[in-house]
Amino acid sequence: MAYVDDVDETFTIMAAEGCEEMSGNGELEESSVMEAAEVPAPPPIEMAEMAEENGSAAIATATEAPVDPDPAPYSVPPATDDEEGEPPADFERLWKAAHDNPQDFTSWTDLLQYCEQEGHITASRRALAAFLTRYPLCYGYWKKFADLERRAGYNSKAEEVCVQGLQAIPLSVDLWIHYINLLLGTLDMNLPDSPTRIRSVFEEAVAAAGLDFHSDRLWDLYVEWEKEQGNMKNAAAVLNRVLKVPTQVYNTHYDKFKTHLSSHEPKEVLSSEEYEELRMLCRQSQKAERAEQAQEEEEERPPGEEEPATPEGTDTEELMQKIREQVLVHRDKVYQDNEGEVRKRWHFEDAIKRPYFHVKPLDRVQLRAWHSYLDWEIAQLNKDTKDPNQDPSQEATEESEVTAQSQEGSGEADVAVDDHRVRILFERCLIACALYEEFWIRYIHYLEPHSVDEARAVFKRACEIHLMYKPNIHMQWATFEERHGDLTEARRVLEALEKTLPGLAVVRLRRAALERRAGQLDQSEALLQEAVIESKEKPTLHAFYSIKLARLLLKLGRNPSRARRVLQEALEISPDNDKLHLNLLELEVSGEPWASAEAVQECVTRALAAPLAPHTKILFSQRGLQYAEDYSNSIQSVLSVYEEHQKLLNELGGTKRGAENGDEDPEKLSKSDDGSAVAVSAQVPPTMAHVPITTPPPPVMGTDMSAQAGYGGYSSWYQQPQYGGYNYQNTWNYNQGYYPPS
Repeated sequence: MAYVDDVDETFTIMAAEGCEEMSGNGELEESSVMEAAEVPAPPPIEMAEMAEENGSAAIATATEAPVDPDPAPYSVPPATDDEEGEPPADFERLWKAAHDNPQDFTSWTDLLQYCEQEGHITASRRALAAFLTRYPLCYGYWKKFADLERRAGYNSKAEEVCVQGLQAIPLSVDLWIHYINLLLGTLDMNLPDSPTRIRSVFEEAVAAAGLDFHSDRLWDLYVEWEKEQGNMKNAAAVLNRVLKVPTQVYNTHYDKFKTHLSSHEPKEVLSSEEYEELRMLCRQSQKAERAEQAQEEEEERPPGEEEPATPEGTDTEELMQKIREQVLVHRDKVYQDNEGEVRKRWHFEDAIKRPYFHVKPLDRVQLRAWHSYLDWEIAQLNKDTKDPNQDPSQEATEESEVTAQSQEGSGEADVAVDDHRVRILFERCLIACALYEEFWIRYIHYLEPHSVDEARAVFKRACEIHLMYKPNIHMQWATFEERHGDLTEARRVLEALEKTLPGLAVVRLRRAALERRAGQLDQSEALLQEAVIESKEKPTLHAFYSIKLARLLLKLGRNPSRARRVLQEALEISPDNDKLHLNLLELEVSGEPWASAEAVQECVTRALAAPLAPHTKILFSQRGLQYAEDYSNSIQSVLSVYEEHQKLLNELGGTKRGAENGDEDPEKLSKSDDGSAVAVSAQVPPTMAHVPITTPPPPVMGTDMSAQAGYGGYSSWYQQPQYGGYNYQNTWNYNQGYYPPS
């Protein structure tokens, strides 16, 4: 084939070994979750200690609402002219090297390091903009870009860069924290709108990244900021929310909540509704206790002495302590449930050693770890849904349980939460495994039954950003669009792929097949005709497209004359291509016998005059003799063809007389009357001569792709079974009494 590059390996180029080891995100690898002293032991169960690499770059997920699988299109601020003049001396050389080989990650990092060393803002902008368009998951370079603008005094541009980075990678805890710190350092907090804006950004952050197992730093930053603002209720509310999120240091949040509660009056940290409810409950309990105590004291009190009066409506310290106790009773149940969720996920999280993006390939252990985690999370979801193959009695039992849950108002919510967790895990996985199409396809298969639009959005992200040079997923996208009736989008996808990977024959065939299925036979023919014209400088590819076009014209266009002309023109360019001769012979043999005899013999004569292998010529000659025997109206014409065949055998050494006499020669030319293809068959072991044979399966598109580097892969399209399987060993023994000996 014309396109022989290994496109499947283009995104797994490793960075130069001489450079500093980077995470792929522009920062040296280091733990970024907590100090080691803050990382708790796993939940009470025997488990491996959580690896520090798990927190090296917190890849986050969403909390309240599912992450939009199709982030808004982002664009990096365009480079602007400044007073620095021309770019540095080596910039153009490094720029050209990166653009000439855009899949070489090392070329890009060399360019970015050079720009950073030179401190040239315009060159740095150009390099970062181009790099992040190709590698948007490298959160560290978004941070570098924002810092570049901030140091130059362009705070608004720095904010814009952060926003664009978060649109590209909304699950990055680190990038959210960087954005919030940027706002805290640039906004005037004396303005009334500033705290409101900061709080809204915090809410966006925890909604997008708050469910990540390593999102603790984001929640802690939110709580501390609310405390700094003097909003103790808001701080408690945030702690209440994170108590329900399974995170790595889940227990520290409960400790902080208890400290926060004991350091302030309950009225200052609880919502008004909860405080009044608990206050009333505790007062009633306190009254009951006092009444019982008063009765006991009255029995012991001297006659005539009255009970001391207690001021009405006074909240004593004893009452406050009871309220705190009730709060912790409620929170402890939440904490225990969350600890159970952490326990379930702990060993899956421990197995993930590189949760961030990098162009270096992941080992099989890591890939299996992600698959296992996804399998488990999906299985958790399936527990809350019906299995259509389950036993009817079991189904009835589960149905009653589901009904009971729905009456309590929790069943449907549980399923929604589990589905949300599955989606979040997929999004996390697609950061670490962005260059592996198997995970994208798996996510699409999960989403498609729920939402075609969401599945389409994932296809778009995969094909237009991360897997631009992986043809298989692009073709699956086109098939997806065609299956859902959007032929225009299917055409666009295939056309874009062909522009990205010019010369890949399977893409042109997919385009032609799409038009044929759509009823646009003229357009299908035009695509193949264009391919024939454009490939004239490549004889093997030209012959391949010519055969495809001729078949279309013959089988669907019902125009054998045009099909014949296509093959004849191809033979002028490639007279030594046996497959062109074979297909032309197929065309002639498929016609009416009374009108095709002369054309068949002419085709055989052309093949015999062509620079083909001797055994191929003998088989063509034998096929001409076979056709004459089957359809000729004159014994003289049969004998004439027979004599020519004998001469050919003598000229080429007489080694193939056995084939003509019906012996089981391992190579023979075959042609069935139904018009199927003919070819020189492959070598067949003698033990297979009498094995019953069945019709071979039709060729599949995979056969096309196997011939990118050559044409030999198509030989199976033209092979037919050995006739010996039908016990015809002596049927064509023309020397035994039917023809005169020669």
